Amino acid sequence: MGAASGPPPAGSQDVPAEYRSWLEVALEEARAGRAEGGVPIGAALVGEHGRVLGRGRNRRVQDGDPAVHAETAAFSRAGRRRSYATTTMVTTLSPCWYCSGLVRQFGIPRVVVGEAGTFSGGREWLAANGVEVVVLGDERCRRLMAEFVAAEPEVWDEDIGVPPSGASG
Repeated sequence: MGAASGPPPAGSQDVPAEYRSWLEVALEEARAGRAEGGVPIGAALVGEHGRVLGRGRNRRVQDGDPAVHAETAAFSRAGRRRSYATTTMVTTLSPCWYCSGLVRQFGIPRVVVGEAGTFSGGREWLAANGVEVVVLGDERCRRLMAEFVAAEPEVWDEDIGVPPSGASG
């Protein structure tokens, strides 16, 4: 536990089939977000028996709210729980530092990531702090992000906190 697995070649990582089926939920959210004109990142918080407790997508652009990331939306929709010790956060892209903090704050023990090549975020930090991180290396997630970053680099930079060129803060 706690080791971050890097993005493997497609289909080379031996992972439980349920991880890939959970990713489908997150991918649906990511696609819906992109269709709405937003950043195509989706997430789902899954309970111990594989039940989706909450799902969400990055809505920073659509809502004009910098706090609505895919993971925070899924977490919020899951509702209050006494413990998150048996949950898994599934996301189409490595969680940013903000969302990584949420995972640690609430003791979510596992994060399943669709792809980590576009953005690594807090993935290694999560793994170093006892969170099981599984990267699926999903080509659909990678392609969705690559197309978005190429089409809207300024929005992407804003989403990950890269200041505009020439900005002094």
